[in-house]
Amino acid sequence: MPSLSLEALTPALAQGLRPLYLIHGEEALLSLEACDAIREAARAKGYLDREVLTIEGNFDWSRLTDALTSVSLFATQKVLEVRIPGGKPGTEGAEALSRLAATPPEDTITLVVLPRMERAQQQSKWFQALEGKAQVIHAAPVGRNELPGWIGRRLKAQGQSLAPDAMAFFVDRVEGNLLAARQEIDKLALLYPKGVLDMAALSDAVANVARFDVFHLSEAWLAGEEARVLRMLEGLEAEGESPVLALWSFTEDVRMLIRLGRALEEGRQIRDLVRDLKLWGARQKLAEPALRRIGGRILREALAECARIDRLIKGVEQGDAWQAMRVLALRLAARN
Repeated sequence: MPSLSLEALTPALAQGLRPLYLIHGEEALLSLEACDAIREAARAKGYLDREVLTIEGNFDWSRLTDALTSVSLFATQKVLEVRIPGGKPGTEGAEALSRLAATPPEDTITLVVLPRMERAQQQSKWFQALEGKAQVIHAAPVGRNELPGWIGRRLKAQGQSLAPDAMAFFVDRVEGNLLAARQEIDKLALLYPKGVLDMAALSDAVANVARFDVFHLSEAWLAGEEARVLRMLEGLEAEGESPVLALWSFTEDVRMLIRLGRALEEGRQIRDLVRDLKLWGARQKLAEPALRRIGGRILREALAECARIDRLIKGVEQGDAWQAMRVLALRLAARN
């Protein structure tokens, strides 16, 4: 049976429930949301009981047989979830799943939930038996090119959208982590009314998460704001933040300026470098002036200093990493 995307699952559920669902794929958030959608639709139809079997270690497969044949004292209809985190049911399990596919129980909506399955696993008899009888939902990763559409659809559902530069920054920030993307989208619904959100709104949303955020830390030294960058570093240290994150911010932007300098020397225009160098929002305006102010020699020395601070954090060298970053920040932010 053809696979459904999560977006296609909702209208399919509105047309009616199927006795057997197969959810597989490496994107845990989509798998979770698919299960949530099926459970919600089942509850609306009177499937009020729920049983979950997690197949691990020496699982007793007779429990599945019992679950398929048992009748709840409180409800005649139930949802049964068979979760196989390792994706390998073994010989006994393969036989049990094949029987399940052949004769799904009455008055039960059964969900078989699997991780990413390799091609050889998908060719197994038990998987093909399930695939042939179940409604299949493939929880596939959302690639970078698909991510703006995925984010946009979710924002649209809550009456919001992002300006192009804000969307580009958002995508770069959450790529590869759909759970983080969903959390950020949910946060925007709480922080802002319906409408189009720009980079300023997105930046403020980031600032609301942490009093001193590394996003603003880089903006501060790129803009040459010595006092501000020192306050932020002191705030991060006082709040118990790991120095690794702050150092990462310095290292990434020093490298960005070095790459920008080389590209400009080659005659390229900064507007053509926005995506490659991740020059979102204020950083696009700040980068070139910061490059001229700091200069290539100091930037190369700063990159070497970042490597030394990394050794301080790891304990390979003796010293105070936070103090070293304060010295580095003053040098990068200096206007003379």
